[in-house]
Amino acid sequence: MTPFGRVISVRGSQARVGLLAGGQMQLSEMRATVGRFVSIRCASSVIVAMITEVTCENLPASDEYMATASVDLLGEILGGDRPKFQRGVTHYPTIGDSTDLITNQELRTVYAPSGSDQINVGTLQQDRSVIAYVDVEEMLSKHFAVLGSTGVGKSTGVSLLLNEILKSRPNLRIFLLDVHNEYGRCFGERAQVLNPRNLKLPFWLFNFEEIVDVLFGGRPGVPEELDILAEVIPMAKGIYTQYQNSDRVGLGLKRIDPKQVGYTVDTPVPYRLVDLISLIDERMGKLENRSSRIIYHKLISRIDAVRNDPRYAFMFDNANVGGDTMAEVISHLFRLPANGKPMTIMQLAGFPAEVVDSVVSVLCRMAFDFGLWSDGVSPMLFVCEEAHRYASADRNIGFGPTRKAVSRIAKEGRKYGVYLGLITQRPAELDATIISQCNTLFTMRLANDRDQALLRSAVSDAAANLLSFVPSLGTREVLAFGEGVALPTRLRFKEVPPHQLPRGEATIATVPSVTAGHDMHFVSAVLERWRGATSHRDSPSGDANFNSAAPARTMAPAEAPMLQPSLGLDPDRFSLLKKPLR
Repeated sequence: MTPFGRVISVRGSQARVGLLAGGQMQLSEMRATVGRFVSIRCASSVIVAMITEVTCENLPASDEYMATASVDLLGEILGGDRPKFQRGVTHYPTIGDSTDLITNQELRTVYAPSGSDQINVGTLQQDRSVIAYVDVEEMLSKHFAVLGSTGVGKSTGVSLLLNEILKSRPNLRIFLLDVHNEYGRCFGERAQVLNPRNLKLPFWLFNFEEIVDVLFGGRPGVPEELDILAEVIPMAKGIYTQYQNSDRVGLGLKRIDPKQVGYTVDTPVPYRLVDLISLIDERMGKLENRSSRIIYHKLISRIDAVRNDPRYAFMFDNANVGGDTMAEVISHLFRLPANGKPMTIMQLAGFPAEVVDSVVSVLCRMAFDFGLWSDGVSPMLFVCEEAHRYASADRNIGFGPTRKAVSRIAKEGRKYGVYLGLITQRPAELDATIISQCNTLFTMRLANDRDQALLRSAVSDAAANLLSFVPSLGTREVLAFGEGVALPTRLRFKEVPPHQLPRGEATIATVPSVTAGHDMHFVSAVLERWRGATSHRDSPSGDANFNSAAPARTMAPAEAPMLQPSLGLDPDRFSLLKKPLR
């Protein structure tokens, strides 16, 4: 059979192939086009390459060629009876070597799973009969990122990847930051879902920068007030430790100076707000200058306002009940032991906007520190949805400690069994040093030039030319690069079962439901939920997070379920809201 083409020039990792007139090009199903794999037959191997450009301009003088194609050399198939694919090229092609479109068998050799630690994520765009496998070990241990604009199937892809990882590594702990509360139903019984109603994250686990961010509502702290806090927080920790010791040993214990205990503002040990306010008040009482006392008074008011805000109940309610509960909190958050639920989904949509960055910072920092001090014996994957919010390229945007915590996982986490998964629709807004640590990239459609430019700088493979396809990718189509895949690959994610679809994918129709009944009862029911989020109420189902002593109106049964936003897309949500208030 006449070959498809012949090599007419070679340069570094690229070659130019002349496409022969009268060759395989005449078969319609064998058309040469951008993105196709070709095989170049050399003396000792078969080189696998990808077409990145086809043109009939500047053709050689003879009538032998009808077009020329630029190809990137990606790897080679070695061996006779049991061929094996390896990345990189050891024997370069020579002028005149014959070139054909790659066969189905050669594609299967390239993408054959190299071990049991492979997950099936979809099929090749070029040949739907060839399964695209991803190496879990390489993908996790060297971090990964999923990038794509809104509406291209990014969330569905994340659900697919994480479900497949859970199948392959049932004991791997996964912690997912769910910014839009999309993933609550995607993992069934294997995941525990946390939100402001059932989270216990005591305020004393926050380090100094994080607690300042909470107290000042995300705004820069007042320097005079920060100096006072930095002085009294370690003392409050010392006082609490004395309480605990005196309870154990008896009241006859000699009191020690709290300043001598040796705690810093960042030591993760309990302290009580009562002691903190008492220490500030004591200092205020010693001042004669009224203007100086105002600073102390403002600080006390600030602490009281945050402590009494029901939205912050997850931090302050019962924060010291049970004493030092750090072990229980970490065990609950990070699933140690897993008890059949190795995954935690942290739903962030219900948290006050001012405190989200601080909460994420605490979680990232504790995940890394636990891995560090446990020598990585219990690996965990930390997945960061909308990662550009927490690790922005612009140092003036976002919360510094959160960026530092995410960056630390990216740079050092793999040494301590803490792996990172980043999901973002704006990679250009993500800190470049963090995304450069992700050695497996799943890139979906991206139209923005800055995003594409950042990707080109992050992709080290010879097939960086593949990125020119990014703006034209279809829904669920992906360009996969890096250590987790055999070759830079254009693939299509496989179908996700309906029960694993993220909430955003099971789209709310733009046409209002005829059963909604948008009357005054409906509006009143919505307002009841709305106000309930920022009011002290008796919590439904006896939730201890809202056990405030403030008087609360007794709710009718129909009202109770409506105090909180729905965790998923409830098919009966309209009928629920339609119930009249009693």
